[in-house]
Amino acid sequence: MDNKKDLPIAVMDSGLGGISVLRELVKIMPNERFLYFGDSINAPYGTKTKPEVLEITRKNLALLKERGIKAFVIACNTATSVAAKILREENPELLIIGIEPAVKPASELCEHPRVIVMATPLTLREEKFQALVARFSGKGEFLPLPCPGLVELIETGDVESDEIREYLTKLFEPYKSKRIDAVVLGCTHYPHVKALIAEQFPAETVVLDGGEGTARHTRRRLDELGLLRDAGEGEIEIINTSENENMIEISKYLLYR
Repeated sequence: MDNKKDLPIAVMDSGLGGISVLRELVKIMPNERFLYFGDSINAPYGTKTKPEVLEITRKNLALLKERGIKAFVIACNTATSVAAKILREENPELLIIGIEPAVKPASELCEHPRVIVMATPLTLREEKFQALVARFSGKGEFLPLPCPGLVELIETGDVESDEIREYLTKLFEPYKSKRIDAVVLGCTHYPHVKALIAEQFPAETVVLDGGEGTARHTRRRLDELGLLRDAGEGEIEIINTSENENMIEISKYLLYR
C-alpha cells in the first residue's frame, strides 16, 4: 500500500478485552482501517511474569508489522505497563500507544475521592501503576483491588453470566459499608462487565475506564504525524490466536452490543 495513511491501526490485547478500546477508536475515527489482534491463547497476561508478557507482546508486534501497520495500540494495561516503553525504544519508526487506568479523571471527581482501582495482579505490582497512583495520592484515596480470575470469566464471552455476578458480589463485599466515589477499571476486559460492576454500588458511584482517553490520544498523535485517514470507508479485521472457532463471533458481538 503506497499511502501510509491507508495502512491499518493495529490494536492488540490478551484476548477480548481490547475490543472495549477498539469500540472507542472506531467511534472517534470511523474512516480508519483497524486490525484487531486478540491473543486469547495466552490470556490472561495479568498472571504471567514480566519477561513472559514482554516476549509475547514483542512477538505479536513483529507479526503485525509483517502485515503492514501505521500504529500499534496496546489495548492491555498489563502489556502497556511491562512492554510499551521497551517496544517504543526498539521500534522508533512506529507510533506505539499504551493505555493506563483512569486514575487522573477519578481524582478530579470531587474533593479527596475514595476510589477502587480494579486490575490484574501483575498490573498492580508494576512500578508504572504504582507511580501513577502515587502521582495523584494527594488528591484522593486509591484502593488497589486485584481481580484474579475475572479475565478468564469474561473470555468466555458470556458477560452477563450469574457466575460473573457472583464473583463481583463477593469481590466488592468488603466495600459495601464504605463510601466509594469511583471505580476505575484498570484492565480492558472489565468494561465488558461495566454494567454489572455499576450494579454493585449506589447510583452516584462513577465507573471509569481508559478506553475513550486512549482513543482520543491515538487520534491526536496520528493527526500530529499526518497519518489520519480522513476519507474513505472504515474497515475492521479481527484475528484471534485461540483455537476456539467462535472467538471471532464473540469478538464481533462484544464490539457491536
